[in-house]
Amino acid sequence: MDANYAEKELQMQRIILFLLWLTGTTLAATAQQATVSGIIKDAATREPMPFVNISLLTTSDTSLVKATITAEQGRFQLQNVRQGSYLLMASYLGYQPHYLPVRVGELNPFLDLGTIALTSNARKLNEVTIAGKAAIVSPKMDKKTFSITDNVSQTGGSVLAAMKNLPGITVTSDGKLQLRGSEQVMVLVDGQQTALTGFGGQSSLDNIPASAIDRIEIINNPSARYDANGNAGIINIIYKKEKKEGFNGKAGITTGLGALWIKQDNYPGIRPQYQRTPKVNPSLSLNYRKGKVNFFLQGDYLYNQTLNKNEFVDRFYEDGTVVKQQTKRNRTTNVGTLKAGADWNLSSQDNFSVSALYTREHILDRGDEPFFNKDLSQRLRLWQFLEDEMKTTFTASTAWQHRFAQPGRVLNAGFNYTFHREDEKYFFTNFMPAFIGLDSFKLLSDEHVADFNLDYIQPLHYGRFETGVKFRKRSIPVNMQFKPGENSPLDVNAGGWADYSEVIPAVYGNYILEKEHVEVEAGLRVEYVKIDYKVNPNHPTYKSDGYEYTQPFPNLRLAYKLNEDNKFSLFYNRRVDRPNEVDIRIFPKYDDAEIIKVGNPGLRPQYTNTFELAYKTDWSKGFLSTSIYHKRMDATITRIASTVPGSTLIYNIFQNAGKSYNTGTEMLLSHQLTPWATLGLNLNGYQHIMDAFTVVNLYPVENTFSAPRQSMFSGNVKLNGTFHFPHALEGQLTAIYQAPDLVPQGKTYARFSIDMGVKKGIQHGRGELFANVTDVANTLVNKKEVNGNGFRYVSTDYYETQVLRVGYSYKF
Repeated sequence: MDANYAEKELQMQRIILFLLWLTGTTLAATAQQATVSGIIKDAATREPMPFVNISLLTTSDTSLVKATITAEQGRFQLQNVRQGSYLLMASYLGYQPHYLPVRVGELNPFLDLGTIALTSNARKLNEVTIAGKAAIVSPKMDKKTFSITDNVSQTGGSVLAAMKNLPGITVTSDGKLQLRGSEQVMVLVDGQQTALTGFGGQSSLDNIPASAIDRIEIINNPSARYDANGNAGIINIIYKKEKKEGFNGKAGITTGLGALWIKQDNYPGIRPQYQRTPKVNPSLSLNYRKGKVNFFLQGDYLYNQTLNKNEFVDRFYEDGTVVKQQTKRNRTTNVGTLKAGADWNLSSQDNFSVSALYTREHILDRGDEPFFNKDLSQRLRLWQFLEDEMKTTFTASTAWQHRFAQPGRVLNAGFNYTFHREDEKYFFTNFMPAFIGLDSFKLLSDEHVADFNLDYIQPLHYGRFETGVKFRKRSIPVNMQFKPGENSPLDVNAGGWADYSEVIPAVYGNYILEKEHVEVEAGLRVEYVKIDYKVNPNHPTYKSDGYEYTQPFPNLRLAYKLNEDNKFSLFYNRRVDRPNEVDIRIFPKYDDAEIIKVGNPGLRPQYTNTFELAYKTDWSKGFLSTSIYHKRMDATITRIASTVPGSTLIYNIFQNAGKSYNTGTEMLLSHQLTPWATLGLNLNGYQHIMDAFTVVNLYPVENTFSAPRQSMFSGNVKLNGTFHFPHALEGQLTAIYQAPDLVPQGKTYARFSIDMGVKKGIQHGRGELFANVTDVANTLVNKKEVNGNGFRYVSTDYYETQVLRVGYSYKF
């Protein structure tokens, strides 16, 4: 297997070198527009002045850009003012004209100039010289936005698959997202955290069709208005919502095949692995807008067969024992998703929205796990399993917005409720040389999450002030029932019930200042967290536990603009990663019979301080964004693999492993080479360090594990090319290389893949045909090595990565 892997890696490196020159990506952005407002008053009487002429002039030749007059209360507003520098002139018969420099930047959609006093006293206008030019490409330093429509090579796939092509994001084999090498990512849907995307792992993202998504936002340094959880940053998934008047919509169908050929043959004596796996994804989006009301409805169905796992593990023990095993998991998934809602403009100042999202996901896993001796001459055991899992998610959201008379002054209130049920049934057949055992267990988990938030925005002359409160209540009762068979290997005493509860009130304030050359964003969020985890008192190892804290989480961003095209930024923030419920869950999981995952209710939060220095420059055909960052993690959360005397079973248990560090640099480049080709390059390299640590594992019996200091340089390279050909034909090619990386007790090996796709507009732009292939050469393999006390193992997962899709969509 290692020889085949090395040969394929060499072949793919040659292919990547050949394709480097024609790969790329595009970051689409539009120039910022703003509303400029203020109040005109008489300087002597302080009374509001109606019917005052307001003119916005260019600084270069004082030509007129926009004009209006003040209303009865002396208020005025100028809408859709483009980014740049201006002079505002207020004039009225009998009064001296008043001039005020106005700067429209990238950060503030509303500028409040405050009170402007007009006087009859003659006053000479001092000369004002301000240079202004609209940016061609202006992705903000605090947030990067990517359109799913532009991701041609992943059209028709899942949101998770689409994300792996975005700069800075990598996806692990078990469906976890990484930003800059860290899995501690908070995923939002339309700005809200739900069980659909995971309060922990994000594997459900693989079952959300990308066709339902408008865009994805990546926030590496979140401000105080966001929850403090997730040290790596935030990924916000924005669902599509049309704004056209009348009835309109979009219908589409995608079909495909995966696992087109076998990467690695099975060990003898097990059922065949899935091949030519079918995928079908019909979708429908409807929207009706009339007057003050907008209704929307989105529906998706996904049928998907996959070779979800095909992992080969070689385990070596210090007494000379060698065990070879394969875990093959054939998966069939049926997912139905329905989202509906309405937006209602109650008045010119009030808006009310309500929406609901329902998802039902049925997963059937048919697995085989044979265990052999060193030379495969003797089968030691065969573990077969059937997992029947039903996930049901319901989310209801309401939002109310009040817009005050002063433009940009807004009060938002929202309530979000999520219910998520996991109903899992596992059936095992344990083939041993002397007997056959039948075992099973059932797990039922009901998650309830209620969030209330109140947010207020006050526009200022050179920025704005944001403040708000949030309250969350979350509960997860879990029940695990084991049904052992003859000579059962299951730890039947570790079942029973466990109840998780979480209460989090928070308050925040965030100040933003933007002047011609200087930007400042400073915020503070204070959270009180109380976690209670009550467990079955008869559990042989774990007891009820919990924790609480009140902690500040500051953020700071300082930016200096050399000019409109060049900007330096300095970031700092402090964030927390609270253990997820599945991380502390007390029940052992047996989808791998001899490498068993168990939670740890004694797990505590991980705190992270992040520092970053960034530089961005724009030019007529592209931009360059670079940054240097340093993260320091305290009480690092990770899994630790260990054994107990007299057994070859390996237990993977979450622990707080002490301090770790991540220091690196990231570069994002986009350049239009020709009118039909754009090149994009994303480089991310970092030094990953874990200090020496010692932990005590309690399950199944108490044992101590110590590890020395570990260090490794890692990173990834993404090359994307977008091509615009005649006759509405577009293409994309993506190459991704992930360098070896550090994991506790070991490392992951390098992996690489190439994706490509084309799409063509038809039917006068209403219809679209597309075709794409992921992992064109079928080379993407996940390999890692783990070293423990008295053992080590090497695992290589040849899971399904190559998928061919074709599809059609039509707008009406």
